[in-house]
Amino acid sequence: MHKPTDPDFAARVLASFQRQSAMALIRAALPRIEYGVTEIHVPHWGGIEQQHGYVHGGVVGMIADSAAGYAAMTTVPASASVLTVEYKMNLLAPADGEKLIARGKVVRAGRTLIVTQAEVFAVKDGKETLCALMQQTIMAMHGKSDSKTSNNKPETNQ
Repeated sequence: MHKPTDPDFAARVLASFQRQSAMALIRAALPRIEYGVTEIHVPHWGGIEQQHGYVHGGVVGMIADSAAGYAAMTTVPASASVLTVEYKMNLLAPADGEKLIARGKVVRAGRTLIVTQAEVFAVKDGKETLCALMQQTIMAMHGKSDSKTSNNKPETNQ
């Protein structure tokens, strides 16, 4: 993999994560940000369960998408942002445990397309069980801000 084009990638990724109200909604944290790798943790709580008491597959997909997407974001210049183009996920086991850990990594970082993977583990009694595996394609959006305002222009509702 290439060297970082943005020496402040970790601060930029963390700031983006903190702007994602969806991550706050599910009580997610981003404890690991390295070049080409990120990790998202989510505690298991009643608000994200499905009818059997496992963490809902939609939440599993959500953290896999974000972990791999933020891994991709570490590889783009500060003037660029990223957007998921597609992903394919296999749910391998119930998401049953005290917390989930999504580990995202970059497989190949191109100028426009970035291929990533994520593994999601359910942690129960200190033991990690792989519960989901995802492959993803990310689009680098050069010259596009990573916030609700684009290129420092306020968003309008017209």
